[in-house]
Amino acid sequence: MNPIILKEKISEFLKEDLGFGDLSVAFLPGEKSLSGSFVAKQSGIICGQEIPQITYDLLGNATYKPLIPDGSPVKAGDVIGTVSGTAATLLSGERVTLNLIQRMSGIATQTAHLVDLLDDSTIRITDTRKTAPGLRLFDKYAITVGGGFNHRFDLTGGIMLKDNHIALAGGVTQALRAVKQHVGPLTPIEVEVETEEELRQAVAGGADVIMFDNQDPETIKQWKRLVPQTIKIEASGGITEASISTFKGCGADFISIGNLTNDVSPLDISFLVAGVVKS
Repeated sequence: MNPIILKEKISEFLKEDLGFGDLSVAFLPGEKSLSGSFVAKQSGIICGQEIPQITYDLLGNATYKPLIPDGSPVKAGDVIGTVSGTAATLLSGERVTLNLIQRMSGIATQTAHLVDLLDDSTIRITDTRKTAPGLRLFDKYAITVGGGFNHRFDLTGGIMLKDNHIALAGGVTQALRAVKQHVGPLTPIEVEVETEEELRQAVAGGADVIMFDNQDPETIKQWKRLVPQTIKIEASGGITEASISTFKGCGADFISIGNLTNDVSPLDISFLVAGVVKS
């Protein structure tokens, strides 16, 4: 992750959480030295081990030691990292740190699970732009840690002509013709198609990637015969944990899944100061 943007983002999150200060610590011995541990409370894939130290550096004085690298599996009870520093730094940074690590680990865990369910090394699972505002950097990094791949980071990452764009232009052919007059050779153009006729127009118009929207695996196999090998195929729309295994061998190059980042179940992780016992 870009360290400059990462630091800026975490600084924003801390400002939001701290407001004018941490009242819970303000009247306690905040300069007291403490140590603590981050403990996984369920199995999954760890992600976000850069977060704690950046958070602590922004707040004050603490040193974090990651014990399990990003991308590694954990089980309930595993200590993923330890920290020592002033009480004010550790306690004031706890929530922001945990929120990010838990979310990122949840995304990485679900991505790895879907990669395993698909069980097809010829198809890459990708994310979408369906990320929580402000969290795209973190969400998309977590996808890669889980074994997935990133789609566009933003609207400048390529041209994607979807149903609304196609309607605006008056059709697939017209939309492709319009954008190709203005873009350079390094800007990829992807077209979403919902019918075989739209597919034929996208091929004839010279799309770089064609998205088969809301099509079942058998339709993808049939339509793939109409697509030259120079054009990549993306399958998207309604693909879930329950259905993804049926897309094995369908011939798509990519499967994009918005729910990887817009329906996140955070991995349960706790931060415990030494001497604190939780049942």
